[in-house]
Amino acid sequence: MNALDLLIRDAEHGALAWEAAVLLGCLAVAWGICWLTGRKAPADSVWFGRATVDGVLFPMLALALVYSARLALGSFQEVPLLRIAVPVLVALAGIRLLARVFTVVFPRSALARVAERLFSWLAWIAAVLWILGLLPAVLEEMEAIRFAFGKSEISLLAIVQGVLSSGLVMVLALWISAAVERKVLRDTVSDLSLRKVAGNAIRAVLLLVGFLFALSAVGVDLTALSVLGGALGVGLGFGLQKLASNYVSGFVILAERSLRIGDTVRVDNFEGVVADIKTRYTLIRSLSGRESIVPNEKLITERIENLSLADPRILITTDVSVAYDSDPELVQQILLEAANGATRVIADPAPAVRLVNFGADGLEFQVLFWIADPQNGQLAVKSDVNLRILKGLRAAGIAIPYPQRVVHVVGGGRELTSPGD
Repeated sequence: MNALDLLIRDAEHGALAWEAAVLLGCLAVAWGICWLTGRKAPADSVWFGRATVDGVLFPMLALALVYSARLALGSFQEVPLLRIAVPVLVALAGIRLLARVFTVVFPRSALARVAERLFSWLAWIAAVLWILGLLPAVLEEMEAIRFAFGKSEISLLAIVQGVLSSGLVMVLALWISAAVERKVLRDTVSDLSLRKVAGNAIRAVLLLVGFLFALSAVGVDLTALSVLGGALGVGLGFGLQKLASNYVSGFVILAERSLRIGDTVRVDNFEGVVADIKTRYTLIRSLSGRESIVPNEKLITERIENLSLADPRILITTDVSVAYDSDPELVQQILLEAANGATRVIADPAPAVRLVNFGADGLEFQVLFWIADPQNGQLAVKSDVNLRILKGLRAAGIAIPYPQRVVHVVGGGRELTSPGD
């Protein structure tokens, strides 16, 4: 008789009240511990999640308490409700672990969401089979199904166990790398690019070690990987050169810090801010919202303009023409006041005004000013300065000349000028 049959029998005799009380008590104690210890936990915590019962700690504590109650009370009589609660909490703990780790490590990955849903279905199916008492029979059938690989055979059960153990090791490795990146690197490494390269390196090492442990756990001879390594080397030498070059270039960029997240760069006349540096490509986002995906090899081998590598401040100029009868000193004062009055114009280096040319239509001045936040765009601050210049010149009665041309008619006895003069 399985746990479900016992549960139905006890329900008919009204013997589940005390068992339900024990179960609710275990859940309440687990919730209380999570609430007391997780009140100041961040929203992306794997242990606590966004809510008290949304992390890994609650189902694990509840599982430990329920299983202990089952062992303690099971020696006196049957406890079908607690027996059913154990596989349910095991499935819930596994699902919570996978979901929370994937949410932290891959917050916007659609593939991670698919893997999470697939594992959730498998976990709940296994829990149902466990409750119905069908899981041992299913495992025997899976053991009987065998696949031949050369001279060796492997059962379907061994494959499933290998996949599950490998997945568990990978999830734990991702969890450890995310914890190291958030708890250690965030406090010790202030530069975002260096923090990213250190996080990628730690994650790669942990995943490699975890993968080797998982293979060893399922009985795979690790010496056979030497053949795979040789084949992979040949593949890199012929067909995967570009891919390998992009990955290596990504680590070189992060290590050298020639490009950093937040830098303003220009690549092939595409100007924008470095939004993210992946191991294969770099994402550049322009102020118009367009995004450019640039392979890392291109950023290593070609000329790239980094407008904020050594100093984020950049110089912006605007040209102004005034009539020849204007007072140059007054014009300079108005232009300087207009530049200094703009919000984003910085005081060091200070704005400057230069009389650069005696033009055909008037005196030509150039206003030079600096900004420290080019990632917010240059057109807005230039427009602000120009509007202030126009307002100041109009208030002072200084004219901005229109193009003027004089036409002389030879042989007509009189001089004609264009209608606009």
